Amino acid sequence: MADGRYRVAVWSTGGIGSIAIRAIAQRPNLDLVGVWVHSEGKNGRDAGELANGTPIGVTATTDADALIALRPDCVVYAASGPERDAQAIPDYVKLLSAGINVVTTSTTRLVNPHAYEPVEWRDQLADAAKKGQVSLYASGIEPGFAADYLPLVLSTQSSRIEKIHAYEIGLYDDYGVPDIMSDALGFGRPMDYQPWIGFPGAIAGEWQGQIRMIADALGVEVEEVRETFDRAATERTLEVAMGTVEAGTCGALRMQAIGVVDGREAIVIEHVTRLAPDVAPHWPTLPGALGYRVQVTGVPDLECTMAATVRDRKDAAIEHMTSGAGAMVATAMRVVNAVPYVVDAQPGLLSSVDLPLTIPRHAFN
Repeated sequence: MADGRYRVAVWSTGGIGSIAIRAIAQRPNLDLVGVWVHSEGKNGRDAGELANGTPIGVTATTDADALIALRPDCVVYAASGPERDAQAIPDYVKLLSAGINVVTTSTTRLVNPHAYEPVEWRDQLADAAKKGQVSLYASGIEPGFAADYLPLVLSTQSSRIEKIHAYEIGLYDDYGVPDIMSDALGFGRPMDYQPWIGFPGAIAGEWQGQIRMIADALGVEVEEVRETFDRAATERTLEVAMGTVEAGTCGALRMQAIGVVDGREAIVIEHVTRLAPDVAPHWPTLPGALGYRVQVTGVPDLECTMAATVRDRKDAAIEHMTSGAGAMVATAMRVVNAVPYVVDAQPGLLSSVDLPLTIPRHAFN
């Protein structure tokens, strides 16, 4: 960092990476110094053209060592894929060991690094951060805010808490990644198909870190994390981004991870995901295509409903999105806005409760 400006690089030019590139290029306290890409077809091209068609004078590269040689203060890591943890952890270790801070939207379970598993990977990250004297921080809208950090913000109004229940409720009709939607989640599959998310321990494994972060912050112990999993078939054939979903196959999922405190179900994170609004209409709903709700039962009872939407999609980085456009922007900005705070933090693996409120600088215009 020099003169109050932070040198930033972006890893990947997918949806989140493209949004980050545009935002960083517009911030006077952030200098976009480099962009890493996976595809040889993108190598050597202007990063702005890849993000939204407008050149910005920064050339994308497939050479990770060349990116590291630029000595950024921080890398915004936004790569995605079905093996994202296995592929991302070695990248994080390399960047951290080189003395480069990392903020990431890719490894969602790292929103609570203190509960991240496998332990061997967590130890590798901690050792690399110590070696490089830098930090790693993961966030997003969910995980990273709506179901974990927002409940803690609401709890600052509480005299007594009995239960916290956080929801993500939304349509995934515009999410077109078949290996995730079909194989991992089971959408469009026969109702007797066993998706990855339905195997015992999968749901608890995905959200237990968030539950434990809430519990640790509030000073209570989670005795166990239970889980529930339910599916509903669509009664009609649907045409969605992942392809044709035939009538009679899975068109909606309902999942809960439940933290047990003092023998009662006290901290619940629930996801209700549909491919069309009329599938499983008896399950919880919210206005709009994608939204979040937090209910804190206690004294007083608190309820907060939130949605992230985009009014103007002329920005080419997000114009192809529909219901998820606002959530994608919010996800990217959770880490972009955190860059100065992460760079200035003590070295280590950070969660949101380890940082001050990451108020954006130079965003008000």
